[in-house]
Amino acid sequence: MRKSTKQIRRYIKDFLIWLEIEKGLSITSREGYTRFIEKFMDWLNKNNLGKISPHQLSLNHIWQYRLYLSGSKKKPLKKSTINYHLMIVRSLLDYFADKEIVAISSNKIKLAKDSEERKIHFLDLDQVMKLLSAPDISNRSGLRDRAILETLFSTGTRISELANLDRNQIKITADELELSILGKGRRVRTIYFSKRALFWIKKYLSRRHDHSPALFINYKKALLTSPSRRLTTRYIEQLTKKYAIEVGLPATTTPHTLRHSFSTYLLNQGVDLRTLQEFLGHKSIATTQIYTHVTNRHLQETHSKYYGEMPRE
Repeated sequence: MRKSTKQIRRYIKDFLIWLEIEKGLSITSREGYTRFIEKFMDWLNKNNLGKISPHQLSLNHIWQYRLYLSGSKKKPLKKSTINYHLMIVRSLLDYFADKEIVAISSNKIKLAKDSEERKIHFLDLDQVMKLLSAPDISNRSGLRDRAILETLFSTGTRISELANLDRNQIKITADELELSILGKGRRVRTIYFSKRALFWIKKYLSRRHDHSPALFINYKKALLTSPSRRLTTRYIEQLTKKYAIEVGLPATTTPHTLRHSFSTYLLNQGVDLRTLQEFLGHKSIATTQIYTHVTNRHLQETHSKYYGEMPRE
């Protein structure tokens, strides 16, 4: 290990490149890391620490940063959000360790225990059907949106994975389809399209007369001659929320809500946890286990429905 006199901020660009190459982070994840690490650097600068070297960064500095995050706003940040900020700093320290640059160990930064159970927001099957039927399929934008919503619920894909799909991946002659995609952490996994989802994708593609490679495109006139018409994740989030509100579903409904709905639906149909882990592309089974809380509550409610009114002896 070697001590470096180079300022921490001089390592940030190389750190972000390291995340891309060594950790295989997606573009969306790298953008998030960039925002959070910049916040940390801003805090260092505001506290006259902008010129310190890696070996000069102490646990007391980290503690002061944690206090800043806890009380920097009128509305305190959630523990999970504070933990994310600290996880980025731990990743920076992991980078220093990997490059054999003297710095404190990332293991010494402890994350706050979040006593709140992680909440899973999902729709039941009736609500999903209402959402899928919301777009006006008499026009090409509505057909596209129907195909998007059907794909999200059929495959359980993340929004970034859906936005990156190309239309040459879709086999028009297929009744069912499975695709290998590059998901989170650059892990390859297979996603499966139902007959229902493919039906709507084919109807949508039958109205396409452009040469854009993207499966889902923007129809704004200003983009008609643009070679890059791929829908952004933000756009897909907005259209999902719009249709949810139109049919009386919570305004918090997002594409990830459909991923949760996909997961809970499969578990309630008897799919085992390991299989669901493969469907979702989770690296750890522990991540998938969050859905068991939802299905356990469902079982409890079902049991109470049939046994709750039985007479006492």
